[in-house]
Amino acid sequence: MDITSLTAPAVNATTAQWTQKGLVDRFWNADPSVWSDDPDTPELANRLGWLDLHHTMRPEIAEIGRVAAEVAERSDHVVLCGMGGSSLAPDVFSAVFGRAEGSPELLVLDSTHPGSVLAIEAKIDPQRTTFVVSSKSGTTLETLSFFRYFWAATAGDGERFIAVTDPGSKLAQLGRDRGFHAVFEANPNVGGRFSALTHFGLVPAALMGVDVAALLDAAGRLAAQADPNANRDPVAGLGIALGEAAKAGRDKLTILTSPSLDAFPAWMEQLVAESLGKDATGIVPVADEPIGDPSVYGPDRVFLSYQLHGEQAPDLERLSKAGFPVIGFELPTESSLGYEMLRAEGFTAIAGAVLGVHPFNQPNVEAAKDFARKAMSGDLDLGSIETLTGSEAQAALVRLVDGVESGGYFGVHAYLPPDDQLWSAITDLRTVVRAKTGVATTAGWGPRFLHSTGQLHKGGPAGGAFVQLVDEPGTALAVPESENTFDEIIAAQSAGDRAALIDAGRNVVRIDVGSDGPGTVRALLEALS
Repeated sequence: MDITSLTAPAVNATTAQWTQKGLVDRFWNADPSVWSDDPDTPELANRLGWLDLHHTMRPEIAEIGRVAAEVAERSDHVVLCGMGGSSLAPDVFSAVFGRAEGSPELLVLDSTHPGSVLAIEAKIDPQRTTFVVSSKSGTTLETLSFFRYFWAATAGDGERFIAVTDPGSKLAQLGRDRGFHAVFEANPNVGGRFSALTHFGLVPAALMGVDVAALLDAAGRLAAQADPNANRDPVAGLGIALGEAAKAGRDKLTILTSPSLDAFPAWMEQLVAESLGKDATGIVPVADEPIGDPSVYGPDRVFLSYQLHGEQAPDLERLSKAGFPVIGFELPTESSLGYEMLRAEGFTAIAGAVLGVHPFNQPNVEAAKDFARKAMSGDLDLGSIETLTGSEAQAALVRLVDGVESGGYFGVHAYLPPDDQLWSAITDLRTVVRAKTGVATTAGWGPRFLHSTGQLHKGGPAGGAFVQLVDEPGTALAVPESENTFDEIIAAQSAGDRAALIDAGRNVVRIDVGSDGPGTVRALLEALS
């Protein structure tokens, strides 16, 4: 089913308007008036550099390659220390491409849970590891905490560190002061979630042996297909259709992939959620939800599928026959990610124009950070926060799920170390909730999603209901050069997120999973069943 048939009059009218007013050309030429008539709108004119990275990143390839060759000679692992836009694209590249022969393995650290930090440390020899400290602002608490921990683990060996940051940031200066092996300063006119094809994505990719020129080539092929007619443009028509579909009530964009691309939806989730979830509107991306029978889906769904050539595609025929809009793309090769990343950035930005939201800012992200800072300083009493266990937790979750309204969504926020068994249990919980309520379900590891989907949770459409899963880490893992410990940081972040959600009028249940996360989640699942 073609998505344009959903709201054909609205889609046709908007498509004609974009063509007649030259908006597609203006989009590809990075004209901020596509989104606002005010040329001084913050984070607009200076956030459009992602549109021509396939040109502007070309001169950087040689230097990136030189550093990658040096790292390959002296490292078995690369640990990417980052959050949100700094970590999600490298995570995709790591999962899709894997380590090339003769290159180090890339590990991504974007969790402040002590268990996550210790798990990374257990996998590496710090003297045979290169640490990429990645932060656009250069002041990200989580990223700098990771740096300080591993700086101590290497006994202050600056040659084991690389910085990726914006020009002139405190991290850039720190890298120079401490003798980092390299300091890469990225294009400042690109926001974090649009930065996959900047230094933030390409440096980690190159370090693990990915042909980054091929990614840029793929993005260039998409840009070369730009067409002033919105119906023929490879980006504009889709962005318009998704925006109009959301306005008509189909605002749950469900992303499915063939097996090799299963990390891609998490990157898209941030892009769509943080760009469009604001001003009480937006599109809710649904990633990592198992495909189901058409009967379990509500009328608010749109399905977007990506298939790597030669792999089994998700079974979309049943969904299409049942009347759901289905859009599918095939990637000829892994490097075609460059094509699809640029396409996704483009249709997200255009959907923002259709919805009337600013796609490049994140006005609600700071709310959780403010509350977290209060928790760290003692101004938010962690002991006063209702955290449930056992039968009380089960009963509260049943009430939460029963109260989810049609057209809403259910989210799991796991402030726990990423774990396959736990993720499997969470996925089963989502499946039961979907079958019971018919609503879309989402899940994410904290604090990663605070830098991604957290914007949507507070600023997007009402109707989200959330369960927080927390524990009490058994290790008080100190952050060197600070008064913080990782267990204190993640506790403050989960408490701050809860406070921000409640402040935004969302329903939240907070559950302590104890020492058995998978077992606790399965008990919750049984209570719902």
